Amino acid sequence: MKKKSEKKLALVTGASRGIGKAIATALLEAGYEVACGYRDNRKGAEELEKNFPAAKAVRIDTRDRKTVRSAVAAAQKHFGHSVAIVVNNAAIADERPMEEITDADWDKVLETNLRGPFVVVQETLSGMKAAQWGRIINIVSIGGQWGGMRQVHYAAAKAGLINFTHSLARLYSREGITANAVSPGLVGSDMAQKELKTKAGKQKAAAIPVGRIAYPREIAAAVLYLCSEDAAYVTGHTLNVNGGMYFQ
Repeated sequence: MKKKSEKKLALVTGASRGIGKAIATALLEAGYEVACGYRDNRKGAEELEKNFPAAKAVRIDTRDRKTVRSAVAAAQKHFGHSVAIVVNNAAIADERPMEEITDADWDKVLETNLRGPFVVVQETLSGMKAAQWGRIINIVSIGGQWGGMRQVHYAAAKAGLINFTHSLARLYSREGITANAVSPGLVGSDMAQKELKTKAGKQKAAAIPVGRIAYPREIAAAVLYLCSEDAAYVTGHTLNVNGGMYFQ
């Protein structure tokens, strides 16, 4: 008799709103178990927990390794097996001119948007290696590909995250662990609203070849594909979901 396959457990950081919540919802609807990570917006994560039996809200501040360890342990205890999928979505934005970025501004953005994903991967990697199966998906940004005008530190962090993805793919793909990045352009999420209100943001939105900004569910669909067995041969790739803003 064939053994019933075990459900895959995904950890999604920043799952309480916007793109992260759309990703967590798509995974849950597809039959995955999901640890819905939140830092401050507990209510948003608990809404997922309330609506989906396979969801578990876990507090995780990716700047603090102790909370990452606690969140991973809580998720694995609740579901009874290791995290198999990591979606590093949690990030912060910080709109300001290059000349006004302080050392503290730079460190805060890099700490959250680049070091955070590194810590999450380190704390979940052993389970994936033991299972010889894993998916690491880093949510990056078009800014990390073509540079930032008013978010130089954000763009630098996302560029670093793309390269981190490449490194992970080189290191662990042979062990059944793929690593890929999803790179949105302009998305109708909370984080993008400030940029979309600026003159530069409005100009960027108007110039998108598709003629509109993305829906969060469209980013989630790309993540869902990369989690699947159909994407087992895709690794080290940056999947652009940007409406034609950037082609490379």
